[in-house]
Amino acid sequence: MVTDILQMGLILALTLALAWPLGQYIAKVFQGERTFFDRAARPVERLLYRIAAVDPDQEMDWKQYAGALLAFNILGLVVLFLMQRLQGILPFNPQGFGPVPGALAFNTAASFVTNTNWQAYSGESTMSYLTQMAGLTVQNFVSAATGVAVVIALIRGLVRKTTRVIGNFWVDLTRAVLWVLLPLSLVLAVGLASQGVIQNLHPYQTVQTLEGRNATLAMGPVASQEAIKELGTNGGGFFNANSSHPFENPSPLTNVLEIIGLLLIPAALTFSFGRMVGDRRQGYVILGAMLLLFLTGLGVAYFSEAGGNPQIAALGVSGPTAMEGKEVRFGVGNSVLFATATTATSCGAVNAMHDSLTPLGGFVPLFQMMLGEVIFGGVGAGLYSILIFVILAVFIVGLMVGRTPEYLGKKIESGEVKMAVLAIIIPSALILVGGASAVLVRAGLASISNPGPHGLSQVLYAFASAAGNNGSAFAGLNANTPFYNLLLGMVMFIGRFGVILPVLAIAGSLAGKKHIPVGPGTFQTRGVLFSGVLIGTIIIVGALTFFPALALGPIIEQLLLNAGKLF
Repeated sequence: MVTDILQMGLILALTLALAWPLGQYIAKVFQGERTFFDRAARPVERLLYRIAAVDPDQEMDWKQYAGALLAFNILGLVVLFLMQRLQGILPFNPQGFGPVPGALAFNTAASFVTNTNWQAYSGESTMSYLTQMAGLTVQNFVSAATGVAVVIALIRGLVRKTTRVIGNFWVDLTRAVLWVLLPLSLVLAVGLASQGVIQNLHPYQTVQTLEGRNATLAMGPVASQEAIKELGTNGGGFFNANSSHPFENPSPLTNVLEIIGLLLIPAALTFSFGRMVGDRRQGYVILGAMLLLFLTGLGVAYFSEAGGNPQIAALGVSGPTAMEGKEVRFGVGNSVLFATATTATSCGAVNAMHDSLTPLGGFVPLFQMMLGEVIFGGVGAGLYSILIFVILAVFIVGLMVGRTPEYLGKKIESGEVKMAVLAIIIPSALILVGGASAVLVRAGLASISNPGPHGLSQVLYAFASAAGNNGSAFAGLNANTPFYNLLLGMVMFIGRFGVILPVLAIAGSLAGKKHIPVGPGTFQTRGVLFSGVLIGTIIIVGALTFFPALALGPIIEQLLLNAGKLF
């Protein structure tokens, strides 16, 4: 146990140590300052603008920004859908995979375009190399870049005064890919490949096992997809087993690299935020709230998993009873850290099967997704999601002291609060209404593999993962049915853009306001007190919204397990 805790502490410390310089670099990129990567990226940037007929100096108001963002992502959804349907006649398909069924193709297209990367299919037996590379991996880059673009637009709204414009979506998208995601992915891909993650275009290999039987080994360009899968908080695995597969995550070292990869950019953006708003302590307050929430969830999950199933322990069984569903090369500590980090960052990659977690251990990933992308969250999405709660928190404080709430010198008025509430309500409603719908109809119930409260947890987890654009699964729900493919596909799309549009509306509203000097009645948002208020707001909203559903799922399952009731 001590070794596990030390490992987790070292990984988190290393992540934060890398996040600080990366955060400064990202801030420079989007503030137009010179960086060491300019010489390589600027010629490509200019070429892309010329091809797309984009004027990089022409900025947009929030409606134009939102229109360009929606048009780009809808086009991406259509292209990815068609690529899956036509992959049987397209090149780079050595296994001869046929077209992906329509409902599954829609679900997958919506999933990767929205940075969810929910997979209702087995990658190695469904997708051609072309679909994996030119379809899924490309969306891994641009969906993550979309999240970065939105949070940068929101930061501009907080910083600028009396203006209608919040930037140029095409410029922000391009810079996020060329300056941030591509170079980091190249470094991580090389690192993963050096440790045994495969990267090739070979046909699948037939090998002979020690038992003398033939087995098929799937090949493919895995390292390149694995890198952006983690760095872009995407989560879509090349293989069905995801990061528990030895070709995606072969060793404890690659496991550490992948955990750092999925936490790195969301943590770095808090430092970028502090630098861009001219007050580094504002970024520290947000990072502190994220860290405390993360460490609390990690602690609960770890001690629950380390204890294992009390019913098995009561039988006097010796050995690692807590290892069900986990890889022996990672153990309990690294499996729990990965599970907590992947649901905190809205990544969706897994190195253990969450369906096998104890009820309390499974409660943590589920609740983290239900809270929204606020505990680090997805690339860009985590920061703009927690800023929504910041707006709500300062509004609540304003009501308590009888003063118009302010944040970073901007008055927070009814328009911003309405948009913030809308951004919180939409994914919450999708989880609860979607989950209720699934357990009320035969098509939804037919996919549940476990009776009782665990079956409800499987359904809640699926809709929380889809609405929160996470993508991980309990792995016990058969989601590859027309009912779940279509319903979850729509939930993913609405869950993504139902938050982005209110965020951009807030950015546009704030950009048009004057800056108000700090006065004696201004509530300070750069200290421990406000960090506590922010955490309390997040927990209270989550608890009030989801406690009844959680009580019927993992909470009652844990109580029944302790009482000796099994399903």
